[in-house]
Amino acid sequence: MKILVTGTAGFIGFHVASRLIERGDEVVGLDNINEYYDVALKFARLKASGIEKNDIEHCKLKASKKYGNYSFVRMDLSEKENMLVLFDKERFDAVCHLAAQAGVRYSLEHPQAYVDSNITGFLNVLEACRYHGVMNLSFASTSSVYGLNHRQPFSTHAGVDHPVSLYAATKKGNELMAHTYSHLFGIKTSGMRFFTVYGSWGRPDMALFLFTRAILEDKPIDVFNNGEMSRDFTYIDDIAEGVVRIIDHPAEPDPAWDPDAPDPAASSAPYRVYNLGNGSPVRLLDFIRAIENATGKKAKMNFLPMQPADVVSTHADTRELKKAVGYEPRVDIQTGIKRFVDWYREYHGI
Repeated sequence: MKILVTGTAGFIGFHVASRLIERGDEVVGLDNINEYYDVALKFARLKASGIEKNDIEHCKLKASKKYGNYSFVRMDLSEKENMLVLFDKERFDAVCHLAAQAGVRYSLEHPQAYVDSNITGFLNVLEACRYHGVMNLSFASTSSVYGLNHRQPFSTHAGVDHPVSLYAATKKGNELMAHTYSHLFGIKTSGMRFFTVYGSWGRPDMALFLFTRAILEDKPIDVFNNGEMSRDFTYIDDIAEGVVRIIDHPAEPDPAWDPDAPDPAASSAPYRVYNLGNGSPVRLLDFIRAIENATGKKAKMNFLPMQPADVVSTHADTRELKKAVGYEPRVDIQTGIKRFVDWYREYHGI
């Protein structure tokens, strides 16, 4: 297939694009390379895919020097006309939309960035798919949509009407927008709720990156809610495998869907929502112990209260995804963290 992957200078997008490239798909990557975090890491990911920083130009497709089936364009999702031109020229078979303004805490102080990227940007993706006949769209959502919902494991069949951050609200909005376009225009849309993704080439604003750097530098780490938290940490290779399988299995209408008892995870339209998680929550303190084991150093912990917009725990119910595409996460926390620490040492030359 010829596939557009947005967010390929980002963490998940880089890995998904790599997986598709290596299996032989023709991939076009798109990213605006914003400064939400260190752009040097974003350019390093692109370089690992054969895209050199000095070759990148705004709105001009650049061929990879490493892969004959990969090219990249620097473009912002808000640029509607440029997006339409790209779709018209390239004629994609599928779109995997992973670009977004990420971060729960960041959304507390920079709300407009989330509306511009996650709402307006996603609308432009939907419109481009609509007008250029792309009938296979998978897109990133988040476990954060579960918000105040305490019933775990989190099920896609449960409602997600009580988000606790604007970031989560925009992702819930994406799911609603996608369903509308599936219903009206027949676009096969699949929402992917990611659960605390970690691994090599990861984001520097995430806990694993922050903790590893601080521990190796003998600096204290901030541990919120006094460590009484757990997360369904999911290794990046398991996430990328799940995303590729969803691309290969576009959503179909559910013949059993009942409008008198509507299931939020499916529809009479070709629309589905899936959890992509490990299905095995890990206590934050155990997560830190695994980093200590991988680094060979003890953490200095600064215990702090719960932060606004955070949740105490997450736990993914992945049964529907397993049933649909055979998804089965394989990487345990000890293995995943060791792989990350090994990458971190190599990347930073320490």
